[in-house]
Amino acid sequence: MHPISVALAAEATFVARSLDVYGTHLREVLARAAAHKGSAFVEILQNCLIFNDGAFAEVSDRKLRDDNVVELRHRQPLIFGKRKEWGIRLNGFDPEVVSLADGTLSESDLLLHDESAPNPSLAYALSQLGPPNFPRPLGVFRALDLESYDAAVHRQIAEARRHPVATLDDLLHQGDIWEISGNGE
Repeated sequence: MHPISVALAAEATFVARSLDVYGTHLREVLARAAAHKGSAFVEILQNCLIFNDGAFAEVSDRKLRDDNVVELRHRQPLIFGKRKEWGIRLNGFDPEVVSLADGTLSESDLLLHDESAPNPSLAYALSQLGPPNFPRPLGVFRALDLESYDAAVHRQIAEARRHPVATLDDLLHQGDIWEISGNGE
């Protein structure tokens, strides 16, 4: 199961992932989530010495993490590696890892991350990436500034109060209505 994918499918307007040992990164992600008006979901990868010791070693071990983590930065290309020699681009609709080391490709050939894209399909594709074929994305997958549910409810109530309806019959017969007449044939 991919929790980030589930949150995106549920239309959460803020979706992010961090790691418990990345103190600064985790604080920044949690601060943004707390300030977000709307549905926020943060997946925190956390080691458990008893049940899953080393489960996230590829992203927490200092010797391995640069080659196994791609940090999601808004409007920045997806680059990773100890010497920033790898990138992610789209091949049709599929992400693929490409080398930047030989100079045939540059940052302009890579996928740019857009956390505010209205369509969640790219964020969803990124949520599916991970070892062994891809680095694990960390950071904000999606951050949309949309009207929250409670704000929409209050706006609708205020609108209804500006245009009161006198009776239930008036309410049922206002706007576009259909009248069916005849013998039902």
